[in-house]
Amino acid sequence: MKHDTTAMILAAGLGTRLKALTQDKPKALVELNGKPLLQHCIENLIANGFYHIVINVHHFSEQIIDFVKLHQFDADIEISDERSLLMDTGGGIVKATPLFKDSKAVLVHNVDIISNVNLGEICRQFLDSENDAWLLTQDRETNRKLLFDDENRLVGWTNKSEEKFKWVYNESALRPFDRLRAQGPQPYYKEMAFSGLHFFRSDLFAEFEDKPQSVIDLYLNLAKTNRIISKPIQPDYWFDLGKPEQLLAAENYIKTL
Repeated sequence: MKHDTTAMILAAGLGTRLKALTQDKPKALVELNGKPLLQHCIENLIANGFYHIVINVHHFSEQIIDFVKLHQFDADIEISDERSLLMDTGGGIVKATPLFKDSKAVLVHNVDIISNVNLGEICRQFLDSENDAWLLTQDRETNRKLLFDDENRLVGWTNKSEEKFKWVYNESALRPFDRLRAQGPQPYYKEMAFSGLHFFRSDLFAEFEDKPQSVIDLYLNLAKTNRIISKPIQPDYWFDLGKPEQLLAAENYIKTL
């Protein structure tokens, strides 16, 4: 069945930050208020108009496959099998690219992100744009930031706690923030936090090698010749559920809705 859009749920990770909760199950099946994260994600995607969903699997993969089989979701769901080798965020997308061939755009959604972002509307806006990818970003505190120029194009990445930088272009042309400020005229760029949500044209990753690799590294590579753009979002709520305390915070917040 052909679909104009595909949503890919990244569910293959080991869930190490959730420790005891993922000793006997994948992170995707950890529960939030009595419902697995994967179910929250699938139902939200369907509510936003995504009826073709790809899920990558590795850690306790059979549990995810069985869960999907046992539930009658109103969507065409396919599995991207990483049981033999965990492909990381970028490699997982590259491996799944053949499953996107009938779609015009792909949304990637981390399974441990829960929010009320209007993904359907943003997808429509993306399809109407001339951009190759939209990275949904936020102005929030985190050590890891994406760096964008005055046209919102991706130019780099930083881990501020480790003072590490990666650049789209030759890093000698751009230097860390403190030295730039001290030396006067400088390239303009702004720091934004990645939300774990992004849209791209379905063939964008087709030329990359099928191997474990980071999606951030791939986007930095792509940004040399493609329009990789920051799309700021300000949802009512957004939670990264990678740690037990974040899971608890989300449970408490959602109970108030």
